[in-house]
Amino acid sequence: MTAPALRLGAVGYLNARPLVYGLDRVGRFDLRYDLPSECARLLHAGDTDLGLIPSIEYLRGGPYAIVPDLSIASRGPVDSVAIYTTRPMADVRSIAMDTSSRTSVALVSVLCARLFKIKPRLEARGPDLRDMLAHADAALIIGDNALLLDEEKLSAVSSQLSATRHQPPATGLQPPATSHQPPRIEKIDLGSAWTGMTGLPFVYAFWAGRPDALTARDVETLTRARDAGVRAADAIARAYFPDAPERQAIGARYLRDNIKYYLGGDERAALEMFYRYAAETGVVPDAGQLRFF
Repeated sequence: MTAPALRLGAVGYLNARPLVYGLDRVGRFDLRYDLPSECARLLHAGDTDLGLIPSIEYLRGGPYAIVPDLSIASRGPVDSVAIYTTRPMADVRSIAMDTSSRTSVALVSVLCARLFKIKPRLEARGPDLRDMLAHADAALIIGDNALLLDEEKLSAVSSQLSATRHQPPATGLQPPATSHQPPRIEKIDLGSAWTGMTGLPFVYAFWAGRPDALTARDVETLTRARDAGVRAADAIARAYFPDAPERQAIGARYLRDNIKYYLGGDERAALEMFYRYAAETGVVPDAGQLRFF
């Protein structure tokens, strides 16, 4: 009798593709792609058997087990999880948060409390930087949206914000002639911020599911997919950005240099520290403990 397909919920971003490389050709797996927050929701609801979930969501459902030695992590700059701010972090009073993320939102709360020493108002918004910065002092952007936000795009957003802020009043009277410099938008890489504060990598996501969801062979298949995906950074970037050579180069470099796909001793220590800090900050009720397949 054929075993039922294993329902996998994977993140649709570029950084997850090495972990699922070739899995669409494995009959055992039924693979779907979603935003990180949706991957978590589906797993919590029992609509997937295994999810590539934001690491903070491990503490919000389950009990789950983690697939050993597989993760999406970084040590230092991650380049795709960042706060964009128009003022020094010490002066930030509000942050618009990308609604597609959950771990990054928790990381912002931890860094605000422990590193930046601020207590900003956090508000959920879609990942539109101009709109976010029109309503808050800073904005959290994650994934491909952050990876592809280059200096030219930041300059354009800055100019748009400046024009909006200095529109003529509704009376039609012209304001006094003054020189308005567009606000400078600074990118604060949260991978760098975490590693600078702790000396450890940061784990953004990993495979998790009910403790009886996987066989040892399933774990081996997922590990082989990761190993093949790590070797195929260029091919993955070409397939992900088929008509954009410049983006292909950015994507391949990002997969090779920024993202790590292992869950070793340092990554486990980083997870435990993050969970402890998140509990102390009130993001989750308690730090839990790591359990593995």
